[in-house]
Amino acid sequence: MKNNEKEIYLTSEGFLKLEEELDHLKKVERPDVINAIKEARALGDLSENAEYSSARERQGKLEARIKEIEYTLEHATIIENNNDGKVCVGSVVTIKYLEDDEEEEYTIVGTNEADPFENKISNESPIALAVMGKKEGDEVQVDSPNGSFDIKILKVA
Repeated sequence: MKNNEKEIYLTSEGFLKLEEELDHLKKVERPDVINAIKEARALGDLSENAEYSSARERQGKLEARIKEIEYTLEHATIIENNNDGKVCVGSVVTIKYLEDDEEEEYTIVGTNEADPFENKISNESPIALAVMGKKEGDEVQVDSPNGSFDIKILKVA
């Protein structure tokens, strides 16, 4: 791996989702776009053909996404939770914010799988960086762009 490349972490679930998306893009979306380009070409003058321009733009975005997924799958490290009680990528961590006694559960995933709406946080996020390698009962300080705060790790699964 080159120095400027970041390691790509994926759960096995995330890897499978990307494989399914890639399969769909290649077997369904790509033929649709090729067909749309053929139909637009048949309409005549390509210089003033909005359908053709739109289909070519869609094809460019589709091919870029295919290349992105292929690169990710090729360079991904599948994470397996090692169950040693320490927080790592793939862990489900329950924390308590010490300032207000609020509890929250997060799954720590690679950057590509992060989804705050599902409480899946990136291994590069401030909370994940603070808890990595720690275990149940540890209290840690999280340094975030909005200032620092303290949390306690209640559970690691």
